[in-house]
Amino acid sequence: MNQTQTMCNFAVPPMERIRVGFVGIGERGTTAVFRVSGIPGTETAAMADLRRDQCERAKAWLEERGRPGAKRIHGGAEESWKAVCDDPDVDVVYVTAPAPLHPRIVLYALRAGKHVLTEVPGAQTLDEAWEIVETCEKARRHCMMLENCCYGEMEMLAWNLAHKGLLGTLVHAEGGYIHNLVWRQLEDNFRNRANFGGGTVHGFGNTYPTHALGPICLYMDVNRGDRMQSVVSMSSLAAANREFAEATYPPGSWQRRTEWLTGDMNTSIIRTARGRTIMMQYSTASPRPYSRINLVQGTKGCFYDYPPRLALAQKPGDEAEWMDGAAFEKARKEHMHPLWRTTGELAAKDGGHGGMDFIMDLRWVWCLRNGLPLDMDVYDLASWSAIVPCTGESDRNGGAPVEIPDFTRGGWKTAKPASIGDVDLKKMGFV
Repeated sequence: MNQTQTMCNFAVPPMERIRVGFVGIGERGTTAVFRVSGIPGTETAAMADLRRDQCERAKAWLEERGRPGAKRIHGGAEESWKAVCDDPDVDVVYVTAPAPLHPRIVLYALRAGKHVLTEVPGAQTLDEAWEIVETCEKARRHCMMLENCCYGEMEMLAWNLAHKGLLGTLVHAEGGYIHNLVWRQLEDNFRNRANFGGGTVHGFGNTYPTHALGPICLYMDVNRGDRMQSVVSMSSLAAANREFAEATYPPGSWQRRTEWLTGDMNTSIIRTARGRTIMMQYSTASPRPYSRINLVQGTKGCFYDYPPRLALAQKPGDEAEWMDGAAFEKARKEHMHPLWRTTGELAAKDGGHGGMDFIMDLRWVWCLRNGLPLDMDVYDLASWSAIVPCTGESDRNGGAPVEIPDFTRGGWKTAKPASIGDVDLKKMGFV
């Protein structure tokens, strides 16, 4: 692979206005259009979706509210999205199309000279991840994966605790995606019949890691002083989907005929170059309450989510106790990330997923308008996405260690840690 100029700590000159083209105006895409269009300094230049009527409805909504932008719409053909990427009035392509299309759209948009923001995952395979990295380096354009969980209130509290040094030297973290979706995977709809109906469902490794992994990598400054080096992964037996189908659907139904070989729980352990460990779990077939786990542990203390808890040792060697409710609330307020302190009330009104979606979009707009590096870059996109194929390979081989590529090619050793800072709402035009 040819060495090209690094994208570590990359920034472009300040952009006074940001003209956004949206690809994929479905459930996530429509809310993204509405949300981003409400941030001063942005314009909706273009939209594309296979279903043109989705774009027409979004355009009508924008026009009713006087939101700026050309609002050109494209649709009705499988490659209508290319018109958004080729539009000379588009600065940033915002990708919310189906996941398998992300790499193709990202690559095309970068080659068209656009900055790119894409929903997770950014890539499906290691080859795709490398191609995106190399294309981004050549294009000299931002390429960021829109991992909204990095901007959750508890995730940003943990980031602040870690970067203030209150947890000490970070040594270990845990994250996951524990979400009971058995009922959703077996609903009788077109998508499920096409994906699962009556066949054999295979799946190895952690296929949806970034909601938990992204925040952890930011706590640990992964790709900016450390990197993920290797992973081992193993899955449990598969039982929950079969038992649910037998209890819920009649004999002969496609749900009862489907053979599930994807384990109910996958557990993976990542080791970093600095010797830290990250335990990741993934399950959409567990009765456990929803959790992203979100634990980060250092030599002075530990933050643990679901429910949020904090334990800080008084001195080295002490066994720390979880703070009681009043003490934790005091610490939460004292160490709240300034971005949440400034924007939390606005985010609760205008943002999805408890406000994290709005804060995510607000932050990248602020960075582009002020010529700052984005909080996440193309190396984060590639390395976080790479966990899917790497854990899959390990799981298929009985938990054998698998090396995780260094997409920075050594750049992580000298890259400056990300500085996720505040925004100035007045300067942005909100007040």
